[in-house]
Amino acid sequence: MSAPASTPAGAPVVRVVLADDERMVRTALRVILDAEPDLKVVGEASTGAEAVSVVRAERPDVVLMDVRMPEVDGIRATEQILAGMAEPPRIVVVTTFENDAYVYDALRVGAAGFLLKRAAAEDLVGAVRLVARSDSLLYPAAVRGLAAEHARHRPPVAPPWVARLTEREAEVLRLVATGLTNAEIAGRIGVGAATVKTHVASVLAKSGARDRTQAVILAYESGFVRAG
Repeated sequence: MSAPASTPAGAPVVRVVLADDERMVRTALRVILDAEPDLKVVGEASTGAEAVSVVRAERPDVVLMDVRMPEVDGIRATEQILAGMAEPPRIVVVTTFENDAYVYDALRVGAAGFLLKRAAAEDLVGAVRLVARSDSLLYPAAVRGLAAEHARHRPPVAPPWVARLTEREAEVLRLVATGLTNAEIAGRIGVGAATVKTHVASVLAKSGARDRTQAVILAYESGFVRAG
């Protein structure tokens, strides 16, 4: 997986919380992130329950969440954070294996993406910047692969929201599912980026998806986008 693009100099500082039951992992992540002028670690947690408390207290922009932690795992912690805050942070789950069922479950409940523990420092930094400030999917090919693989093992059930999409919204959702940004979709269908943003917002509202990542998951699960 290639590193996401860096943000321009002078951007606001992104506040980050680290949640992992291994102190050495948290220390390594802190060293990497705090070395960047636009990133700042504002809290750490060693369990899922502690992560929920720290996030509510610190109000970060991004959370790096280990999926496997004691007491409350990263999936339940993600659910609790997203359900319990009016303006929740973007949550990126951190995992050893990208095809882990835990990762898929975390994306289903609203995590913005995932990051491998073996990722290079520049990939880590780029991922945090991207989910905090961009309308791009984090590693879209990997997200599509996960969604497609899990969709193959369950019969598609088209929910009512699919029928409520306009023709243009349906077109935009298919392009979102390929990993295109708003600007790229605008160029593809010949409209302004602001118009695409409006269509994406409508798709999210109708589907109940929290963000683009969850919209892609729902698109595959519903059979709206076919696997393979």
